[in-house]
Amino acid sequence: MRGAGPTCYTTPMIDLRSDTVTRPTEAMRRAMADAEVGDDVYGEDPTVRALEERVARLLGKEDAVFVPTGTMSNQIAVRTHTEPGDAMLVERWAHVILNESGAAAALAGVSAWPVTGEAGVFGPDDVDAAVEPPHPFNPGHLTPRLRLLCVENTHNAGGGTVWPLERVEAVCAAARRHGLTTHLDGARLWHATAASGVEERAFAAPFDTVNVCFSKGLGAPVGSALAGSAELVARARRFKQQYGGGFRQAGVLAAAAHHALEHHRADLVKDVEHARLLAEELAGLPGLEIDLSRVQSNIVRFRVTAMDAGIFASRCHAAGVHMLPSGRRAVRAVTHRDVGRDDVMRAAAVIREVLAGA
Repeated sequence: MRGAGPTCYTTPMIDLRSDTVTRPTEAMRRAMADAEVGDDVYGEDPTVRALEERVARLLGKEDAVFVPTGTMSNQIAVRTHTEPGDAMLVERWAHVILNESGAAAALAGVSAWPVTGEAGVFGPDDVDAAVEPPHPFNPGHLTPRLRLLCVENTHNAGGGTVWPLERVEAVCAAARRHGLTTHLDGARLWHATAASGVEERAFAAPFDTVNVCFSKGLGAPVGSALAGSAELVARARRFKQQYGGGFRQAGVLAAAAHHALEHHRADLVKDVEHARLLAEELAGLPGLEIDLSRVQSNIVRFRVTAMDAGIFASRCHAAGVHMLPSGRRAVRAVTHRDVGRDDVMRAAAVIREVLAGA
């Protein structure tokens, strides 16, 4: 029994907090155990190097570097593109601002120049408006040098929003007109492809660097990669080491990422379908508000009007469904490979019961 709630379940908890909670499969564990390894700091781990080459090919880039986390990948990218005192143009609710502990300021000395998008998506006009045109009356050395544009696809805080390819291309073209370099936080780029059918390399093409994650949705326990030109990745490797990301026998981790790319990518379509199913089951429930147009990948965000979001999340947890409250009213649920259709339907039933007992 899990404590007081509308219904007490003895079945396992349905964990919808994030797609990072997945456990490695037995096949993935075997691949990790069998991995050929070497010292990655010396560039001698063959499994890591093969993974980096594979990711670079998938994203249409010259090279890639394997790192422990998506946050490190993003922050290495920020440092690679900038110098201390620079600024980066980024959507105001982006992961690189909200969920990376102020690392851009703390580690790279870079400030955020926020743009407000619609569910995390903005346009070339927003880029143009953010860049102040030079004028002889305004000393150019007063403001931070705007150097980098960051885009997040899918956009977590926007509700898993998938950027239209045409918008990505237009925004990056605007950035180039203003002399900015470009970085894609594609931690869930695999989901953008699963939801839209647009290949990862097409989404990645307009960007100088791209971060992808293996532990969100794909089911690997650890790891992300930063891809780009050979020159940029060589510079990024320095900051990987500087930020404490130097691996030794990392092939055991890279093998999990290899396995995930080979065997789990096709399953992401199911996660998108399950998120849509959950959203449709919740639509119209008294005490809850959800915009179905915002449910585009594997993230479901909704507002609870019947009670405080924290109380709602606690009551759902007591009944066997684990979700994250966000502020006073918002809640996030994320589907993933460890959650099946039956789990989604049971989660919807628990939410319905909790709201009915408000």
